[in-house]
Amino acid sequence: MLSITLEQLDAVRDANTRAEFAGLGARAKVLERETDALEREIEEACLAAFSGCVKGDLGFYLMVFRSLTNLERVGDYAFSVARDLETFAPRARSATLQDVLPLVRLLSVMVERLAYAFAERDVAAAREVMVLDFEQVDALYEQMQRASLTRLVERPEDVEVALTASRMARNLERLGDHLVNVAERLEALVLGTAPPAPTP
Repeated sequence: MLSITLEQLDAVRDANTRAEFAGLGARAKVLERETDALEREIEEACLAAFSGCVKGDLGFYLMVFRSLTNLERVGDYAFSVARDLETFAPRARSATLQDVLPLVRLLSVMVERLAYAFAERDVAAAREVMVLDFEQVDALYEQMQRASLTRLVERPEDVEVALTASRMARNLERLGDHLVNVAERLEALVLGTAPPAPTP
C-alpha cells in the first residue's frame, strides 16, 4: 500500500514538473482503487493468519490490521490532492503550485522511510517518520495556509484557488498524520510497549 501511495505522490510531483495535469485525477483514482482492493486483500489475509498464528506473530498481524485504515486514508488523501491539482492547476499561478511540492517531496520521503521501517522492523526509521512530521510537515502546512490566506487578501477574485490550496495543504498534512500513526504502532510493536492513541 505504501508503494501505491508513493506512486500517487510521484504522479503529483511529475505532473507539476511537466506542468501537464490532464489525466492526473484519473491516474490517482486508479491507484486509489488499487489501495482499496489491497486493503481488503490484506485484511482477509490478516484474519486468516489470526486463526493459525503463533503468539509472536499475532502482534505483528494485529499491528498490520490496525494500520490498514490509516494506509487506506493515505491513499484517499493522495487521490484528493491529485484531483484538486489537476482541476485547479490551469487557473493557479505557479507560486501556488510550488507551495505544494516541498510537502509532497517530504511526504514521499516519509513513505519510503516507513516502508523501510516496516520491512526491517526498524525503530529508528519509524521515529524518523514521526520527527519529519512533527518538525517539517506541520511547519510546511502552516506555511502553505499562510500563503493561501495572503493570496486571498491580495487577490480576492482567486477565492476558489485559495480555498483549494488550503484544502490540499490540509489533506497533505493529514496524510502525514496517518503515516505517523502507523510508525507509532510499529515502534510500539518492536519495543513491546502500548502505542499512543492515534491522531484522528
